[in-house]
Amino acid sequence: MIISAGLLMYRYSDNELEYFLVHPGGPLFANKDAGYWGIPKGIAEEGEDLQIAAKREFEEETGIKPNGKYISLGEVVQKNRKEIHAWAFVGSSCELPNLVSNQFEMEYPFKSGKKSLFPEIDIGKYFKKDEALIKINNAQANFILRLEKELEKLK
Repeated sequence: MIISAGLLMYRYSDNELEYFLVHPGGPLFANKDAGYWGIPKGIAEEGEDLQIAAKREFEEETGIKPNGKYISLGEVVQKNRKEIHAWAFVGSSCELPNLVSNQFEMEYPFKSGKKSLFPEIDIGKYFKKDEALIKINNAQANFILRLEKELEKLK
């Protein structure tokens, strides 16, 4: 099983929670929306501390350096059998800077012999809960629900 780690950044806007989600880049996801967004995440190295991996992957995929107090959101297993461990942290209430994502190479157009570079993430933005739950990968929606429960406990 592949193990990934990621961070769910959130903020309050007009006293309402908003969740930062990213859309995968590249031609395979260009016209896909609902159910394809997720938290910035990536594969952890063998034996690597998962929270450290989550922070590294978040910064690599967004260009945003995460910091602050982290709330454990546990793990989920997606349909593709990828196990994802996540933590949440409060992000800036300001507008997001332009995302700077690392890139991957793939043959495109397919069977053309031509290799092209694509960003791992092409869009990142904050969503209110109802829209976030539509956009996010179904398994990862649990991270949003768990975060809300954890924040309720802190009140």
